[in-house]
Amino acid sequence: MQADDLKKLGALGFTLPTPAYLFGAFLFGIIGYAAWRYGRKTATPAIKWLGVALMLYPYAISQTWLLYLVGTALCVSLYVFRK
Repeated sequence: MQADDLKKLGALGFTLPTPAYLFGAFLFGIIGYAAWRYGRKTATPAIKWLGVALMLYPYAISQTWLLYLVGTALCVSLYVFRK
């Protein structure tokens, strides 16, 4: 992609995610996958669905600070609902 293409996309409202956002999405996705596997293995629906939420919510959130806030809240929920 050339710089002109990036400027055109920026004018339309599209921006590339920051490295901090990508790291957070990857981190919470891995935690979500592990929680989903654990919830499925132990037949704990709350853990399983929290894992699914952790894997999918980065697709709905575009701000980095909100990504970390929601991810932390979901991880705290995993801690609260553990057996």
